[in-house]
Amino acid sequence: MTYPDFDGVTQTLNRYFDGLYQSDTKILGTVFHKDAQYVCATEDDLLLHTMDSYFPIVDNRPSPKSKNEPRQDAIQSIQFAGPKTAFAHVNCAIGEKYFTDFLTLIQTSDGWRIISKVFHYELQRS
Repeated sequence: MTYPDFDGVTQTLNRYFDGLYQSDTKILGTVFHKDAQYVCATEDDLLLHTMDSYFPIVDNRPSPKSKNEPRQDAIQSIQFAGPKTAFAHVNCAIGEKYFTDFLTLIQTSDGWRIISKVFHYELQRS
C-alpha cells in the first residue's frame, strides 16, 4: 500500500508561500504546472489567468518581504484522491488582502505541481 506523500505536498506548499512572500516567479515556477489555471471570483467579473499571464503580475508587484510585512501563511488541510492527486486548503496574506486558496496538485515526474488555484480574498482591516 502506498501512503499519501504529505511531506512532498507540504514542501511544495511551503515553496508556494515563499514564492508569494518574495514575489519570486522563479520559485513559483517550481510549484505551478506550466498549464495551471488561476481563478478568482471575489469581484463581479471572473478573474482567470494562465501562468503566462499571472507571472508578469507577480514580477511587477513589490513583495511583502520587501515591505517588511509580517508573513501570514498556513496550511489548513491536505486531502488525497489517490497517490498522485491532492487538494490543499491554505491561507496567506499579501498587502491588505487575506486569501483563502483551494489548490489542486498533481504528482509529475518533476514532483508535486499546482494544476489549479481557485481563491477568494477579503480585505484585512488595519
